[in-house]
Amino acid sequence: MSKILIRGAKVLGGEPQDVLIDGGAIAEVGTALSAEGAQVVEADGKVLLPGLVDLHTHLREPGREDSETVLTGTRAAASGGYTAVFAMANTFPVADTAGVVEQVWRLGREHGYCDVQPIGAVTVGLEGKKLAELGAMHESAAGVTVFSDDGKCVDDAVIMRRALEYVKAFGGVVAQHAQEPRLTEGAQMNEGVVSAELGLGGWPAVAEESIIARDVLLAEHVGSRVHICHLSTAGSVEIVRWAKSRGIDVTAEVTPHHLLLTDELVRTYNPVYKVNPPLRTERDVLALREALADGTIDIVATDHAPHPHEDKDCEWAAAAMGMVGLETALSVVQETMVDTGLLTWAGVAERMSFKPAEIGRAKGHGRPVSAGEPANLMLVDTEYRGSVDPAGFASRSRNTPYEGRELPGRVTHTWLRGKATLVDGKLT
Repeated sequence: MSKILIRGAKVLGGEPQDVLIDGGAIAEVGTALSAEGAQVVEADGKVLLPGLVDLHTHLREPGREDSETVLTGTRAAASGGYTAVFAMANTFPVADTAGVVEQVWRLGREHGYCDVQPIGAVTVGLEGKKLAELGAMHESAAGVTVFSDDGKCVDDAVIMRRALEYVKAFGGVVAQHAQEPRLTEGAQMNEGVVSAELGLGGWPAVAEESIIARDVLLAEHVGSRVHICHLSTAGSVEIVRWAKSRGIDVTAEVTPHHLLLTDELVRTYNPVYKVNPPLRTERDVLALREALADGTIDIVATDHAPHPHEDKDCEWAAAAMGMVGLETALSVVQETMVDTGLLTWAGVAERMSFKPAEIGRAKGHGRPVSAGEPANLMLVDTEYRGSVDPAGFASRSRNTPYEGRELPGRVTHTWLRGKATLVDGKLT
């Protein structure tokens, strides 16, 4: 593997430095570095961050290769600056056995655009009735540490307690999709003024908040780790803040779209804005930003949810829920958190690389940009501004809510263990 010298990069947004990569690792960080025969990348003041880690990605393979595959999804990840993604279990068949998680893990290794860490289902078939083979998935070649029925809530308190007890034995974590199913039957959007005016079934905030309240108490009782997926309401923020003040081992994520978009967009009836949990109010958006800034919410996770054209090009009620996000996540975080002064680039690295890697136990990822560390890195041109054009996405699907919207920042380079996966904005 050739040497690479990144010259004049703002490491974590700091003063420009040079970074020398040699043999898949960072060899040296400093100023005026030189290396005979090295390939030189002129960063010209771009920001250098550790490779991003997404704790919540839907790669759809096996079973829904019409919307995404491990190959297309990891190419999208590399385009967005990611070097590791955690693949959710709601595939066909469900990733509830060692065999399925190993299949997904091996596909990621074969394609080589980023590391793929499968998430195992909590219950068999995501049906919420019987625990899946948690131990077998953990002991498999995939080494699963995160378990989730995402897309569905583990609504049975006894099952949730048993799952928390089981994963505690090997330091795993249960990632909960907080949605009380009986409170959201027939729901189409956030319950509030807009849903009342449009006559669409409302999705109350309490459907999320009640599950989070229950599960942080269960985690405290069991002494285990619980992670809250795609937290979306101001009330949920307060519950997590309270739980952390009690010393409960809870972490939480927010999606880029919940940091930027509100339920006012549903007035267009464009199904691209239909998502689970739904877009909330401006008050919720501002509370989520504040919580991400102060550490109540630990990380940003994309909930990248690709769907084929026909699943979104239909009337609102029939449309699938979800948005693609891997290729726009960093730009949305720059717009909502960095350009507003709520986070520094070092804070972005903490929430999009260091902390998600820590929660998911992603070895070799979320590491400091220093000598001896794996060269999982990405460069972003923070001065760039441009309109989002989904025609240029690497993802197989195009269901982005940002089409035509001007966003800041552009990922130009991504390296996975010193191997370039993205160069000058183009996949290798």
